[in-house]
Amino acid sequence: MIPADDLINLIRAYNPKTNADLILAAYEFGRDMHDGQFRHSGEPYFSHPIEVAWIMAEQHLDDASIITALLHDTIEDTKASYDLVAETFGGEVAGLVDGVTKLTNLQLSSSETKQAENFRKLFMAMSKDLRVILVKLADRLHNMRTIKAMRPSKQAQKARETMDIYAPLAGRMGMQWMRDELEDLAFKVLNPEGRASIMRRFITLQKETGDVIERITNDMVQELADHYVPGDVVGRAKKPYSIWRKMQAKDQGFSRLSDIYGFRIITDSEDSCYRALGVIHQRWRAVPGRFKDYISQPKSNGYRSIHTTVSGRNGRRVEVQIRTHQMHDVAETGVAAHWSYKDGSRGENPFAVDPVKWISGLTEQFDAEEDHEDFLEAVKLEMYSDHVFCFTPKGEVVQLPRGATPIDFAYAIHTRIGHACVGAKVDHRRVPLWTRIKNGQSVEIITAEGQMPQATWLDIAKTGKARTAIRRALRELDRERYVKLGAELARSAFEHVGKKATDKVLDLAAKHLRLKERDELLARLGSAELTAHEMLQAVYPDLAPEKTDEVAAERAVIGLSDDQSFQRAPCCQPLPGERIVGITYRGQGVVVHAINCDSLSNYEDQPDRWLDLHWHAGKHKPIYTVQLLVTIGNDAGVLGRICTLIGENKANISDLEFVDRKPDFYRLLISVDLGDAEHLHKLMLALEAETDVAEIERYRNPDRARDALAP
Repeated sequence: MIPADDLINLIRAYNPKTNADLILAAYEFGRDMHDGQFRHSGEPYFSHPIEVAWIMAEQHLDDASIITALLHDTIEDTKASYDLVAETFGGEVAGLVDGVTKLTNLQLSSSETKQAENFRKLFMAMSKDLRVILVKLADRLHNMRTIKAMRPSKQAQKARETMDIYAPLAGRMGMQWMRDELEDLAFKVLNPEGRASIMRRFITLQKETGDVIERITNDMVQELADHYVPGDVVGRAKKPYSIWRKMQAKDQGFSRLSDIYGFRIITDSEDSCYRALGVIHQRWRAVPGRFKDYISQPKSNGYRSIHTTVSGRNGRRVEVQIRTHQMHDVAETGVAAHWSYKDGSRGENPFAVDPVKWISGLTEQFDAEEDHEDFLEAVKLEMYSDHVFCFTPKGEVVQLPRGATPIDFAYAIHTRIGHACVGAKVDHRRVPLWTRIKNGQSVEIITAEGQMPQATWLDIAKTGKARTAIRRALRELDRERYVKLGAELARSAFEHVGKKATDKVLDLAAKHLRLKERDELLARLGSAELTAHEMLQAVYPDLAPEKTDEVAAERAVIGLSDDQSFQRAPCCQPLPGERIVGITYRGQGVVVHAINCDSLSNYEDQPDRWLDLHWHAGKHKPIYTVQLLVTIGNDAGVLGRICTLIGENKANISDLEFVDRKPDFYRLLISVDLGDAEHLHKLMLALEAETDVAEIERYRNPDRARDALAP
């Protein structure tokens, strides 16, 4: 157990003005309260709060944060009360300890709905005082360092929770060192074989190549000295989980990964940063597309640094980060830098972010979200995403998550601009709304009076703010129409079982399905979010028919008016179960496309022709043709077995064309009639498992778009 004097000496090293008596009093108070309690490892329980306080002190945090760490379990696990802590150590500390206690009681890894609600509470606690989450992160870090004392099932639960929630949150707060360690500790529990494999490969690589880090570090030091640029160089191998994640994302083996080493140059001024960048690029070849300037465009958590990737010795890629000492301090502690002390003074770092502004910016778009699952999705999107920086036509900077589109840009400017968006220009060129914005691009939004959001935008938007605004607008736009349609569907469904869709019955169904009111039930029924079978099952479970009735082909699509017919687009051949949109043709019906069909770009500037459509829920007849491009071995009986296998999976072959004939294989274009996307998935799995099938893919041809109805 760490002695009190050692903890106080650590604090005094960066904060000579610390209230040592109060720290000692908190130490003794916590020790007394936890007397007789032990951890799973058999150690005295108070060893844990001391280690948490030590982690806080290593980040040079203020006295209140460290005292909170020492007392963070007293209100929950001992006889100490809030009033006693407040009376002894003041209201500020008592409030922090109470906040940490409430966070500890949140089950963040529970079911989706409860998890979303607990995320709300997490953000509310953070908004009151961000130091609450700093203590909680330190608490989780020490628990992960000592996780081996827990039973295996508990280890897996805590590791998954750490990987999903606490590690990304630490990264979002700018505490990258903590994120790296939390991920690595969780990775060690969740995939010990994978981590051990990477560690073995590192050792093998080092034996084969020697100490690459030392050699490259010395090269960089020499280059900086030759050009009279002051700076320290530190090199390191990336963490095992970081390498594993990259291997999974790029689907590459360890030997094919390039940038597994990282180097950091720390200089004395911003000018020296850019001079150092010039030196590095003069000496080594820069890798295109791997340069980021977070000094001119800082991250929202205060992070500033220049990132570049270059080809080092033997063509091996290495990542280089360049920053000043002050930038480095913020890079190490993130938002926590606001409370850090140096020589007895607090908050001298000009790059430290005001935590109140940071947390308000993070939670702003979540406050109005009504749907729990939507809220959780938005939180996770924002926590896990990296960012790109783009510009308005006037040169103002807009920060968006990586992968964001012009729709996200429009809503980032103003909700009104987002709602009225009909098109976009990127670098003065017209682009589809689903185009991904890249760093440094200029984006211009084209608006039109009377335009309203389209449901297809939900598949395009990436930011929580945009998706929340679109959902809210769509609810308002469609609610009345869906309620009317739902009422008719409900009337028909209840009459089918000899009952009436009275207000009382509908209210009862809404209550059983945990919906707020009758109109919410009807709206979901009308929008196909809820099926008539589910509604009947809630009120008359014994009368509800089994879901065996096939959906009639003429009513397979929801969202068409009575006088509209439809046909599937030959270019993408959408199936029931897939997201679809309709393109109207004057006097000739509607052509239904899959949401990701490339042909839709032809109609980007004609939003008035787009219809938001859904497939009707239920079992569809196997009448929807899809083409499969299959490569099979050229052996006797193979084609017959393939045709038999397709028949066994209740699919009909409507056409078969030989695309290519070789001595050792055939390529076939097989047209099969299917019921829905799940039917297709099962068929492709069955074919892929066949040993004589070398390759199989769904064939979609954008050139066939011209075969659709002419406008």
